[in-house]
Amino acid sequence: MTRKSVAAMILLLAATLPLEAQDQTVGLFYNLDGSFNGYTLFAPLSYNITYLIDHDGLLVNSWESEYTPGNATYLLNDGTLLRSASLGIHPIFQSGGSGGGMQLFDWDGSLLWDFRYSDQSVLSHHDMEALPNGNILMIAWEYKSAAEAIAAGRAPQLLPEGELWPDHIIEVQPTGPTTADIVWQWHVWDHLAQDLDPSKENYGIVEGHPELININFVEGHGPGAGHPDWNHTNGIDYNGEFDQILVSVRAFSEIWVIDHSTTIEEAAGHTGGNSGKGGDILYRWGNPEAYGAGDESDQEFFGQHDAQWIDSGHPGEGNILVFNNGAGRPEGDYSSVEEIIPPVDVYGNYQYTPGSQYGPDEQEWIYAAADPEDFYSGIISGAQRLPNGNTLICSGNQGTFFEVTPGAETLWLYVNPVTEQGPLYQGDPIPLNPSGQGTLNMVFKVRRYAPDFEGFQGHDLIPGDPVELYPSGTDDPFGQAPEEISLSPNYPNPFCPNTIIGYSLSTPTEVRLTVYTLLGQEVKLLYFGSKPAGYHRVVWDGTNSWGETTSAGVYVYTLQTGQKAATRKMILMR
Repeated sequence: MTRKSVAAMILLLAATLPLEAQDQTVGLFYNLDGSFNGYTLFAPLSYNITYLIDHDGLLVNSWESEYTPGNATYLLNDGTLLRSASLGIHPIFQSGGSGGGMQLFDWDGSLLWDFRYSDQSVLSHHDMEALPNGNILMIAWEYKSAAEAIAAGRAPQLLPEGELWPDHIIEVQPTGPTTADIVWQWHVWDHLAQDLDPSKENYGIVEGHPELININFVEGHGPGAGHPDWNHTNGIDYNGEFDQILVSVRAFSEIWVIDHSTTIEEAAGHTGGNSGKGGDILYRWGNPEAYGAGDESDQEFFGQHDAQWIDSGHPGEGNILVFNNGAGRPEGDYSSVEEIIPPVDVYGNYQYTPGSQYGPDEQEWIYAAADPEDFYSGIISGAQRLPNGNTLICSGNQGTFFEVTPGAETLWLYVNPVTEQGPLYQGDPIPLNPSGQGTLNMVFKVRRYAPDFEGFQGHDLIPGDPVELYPSGTDDPFGQAPEEISLSPNYPNPFCPNTIIGYSLSTPTEVRLTVYTLLGQEVKLLYFGSKPAGYHRVVWDGTNSWGETTSAGVYVYTLQTGQKAATRKMILMR
């Protein structure tokens, strides 16, 4: 079923149901045949709980922290949750994605490790990457004074706040409940170039050294040109085959690859490691103007996020997938997800002709909306290639997650129901972010894990309730019993294959809840028996009374009591 046919079905439903049935605002909107069945992990940026939901939008597990995320969260192969922590407003480092803490929780929510990388000179931020050896890569800022920056060749007019925060990467090895050793590190500050002042450090020809970083390049993404958060590195990934690191550098609109096989000393220099190039940049792509090999017309990325190598065994394995936020595109702001094939050989060496731009010349695959402006998230966001070749996308500004096929059909769509106040009730509007950036249900990025994911072994994956709230049991949201018998709109609607049907009873009574075809043929008796007063619900899994899968179409469900009968319509998608 195509995206257009899904929209047509939704319009059909809207024409046949009463107004209150059209009020879904959050949760699972649809789940169609062909989507990849798995478990989706997300951490609302303004809340302190991380959620794992099944493919029907039902809660499987959650982890509560003292802190909101800062920003990324991942499940690890041993079933633990690795979660960044935002420690609050830092006296110096105040920019998007600030963190300062790293936490590890077991499956049951117990805190195993609570590490801090925060003081007056450094602060971790945005993303991290767990390595096969159990160590963790972290992105962080480091403080440089105006005097230090000018001595390194920074133009004084590019220091309006009198300081600079270049990024660095540390690899930490946990050693105790709150401690870790830094066993490897790499610093932007060790790989600079400038062509403005021969009396200062790092002087040379920028255009001839794409392996170095122009200390005077300001592209305007991130916090803005001249802001101390000069690089605004927002994503990190690791390639075990080549022992390389990939980072997304938003303020440069570039991705960079560096060598991780180096010693700490080699990472600070220009020789050593598998590449023989020390800590210099091995590959970069997205904005050749940043290394003097092009101009604005050559720019491909615009403030991107979540650069990653596609996992082995997945379609496109070894290629690089990026969420291109698209802020400041010449043709207008819109987002896309883009896949490129890096020019790398089997040894991890990248093809480059001196004086030219790094390849490829064009992307291998691009997802954008049919009307590009319909899909735009100016900040945060991410994407993940799934084992079946589909791509899971997080439009972070709107807290919306959706799965698309290679042909751009949307098969699964979920809207985060959690704001800074916790889960919303179904039908409640999502509050706008006072900052003007999106809504208050924003999410940095999401990850989906297959049912056979190693970290799930030995753990209960039985789903419970949806994350969003709606009246259930004997109390409504305001602590009051229902005043009348009523049948609620099913949720989600349209659906595939499961939907939740709710109803309320003002007094104890016998209940019969049944699904019929539009011709009145009984499909399945969902419940028959006595129920107390209160709010109740039943899940229909799209099967008939014999357990057989029913066909797509419009169905009706009827609630019968001794006092009243009520009927509504719903759409089953296949």
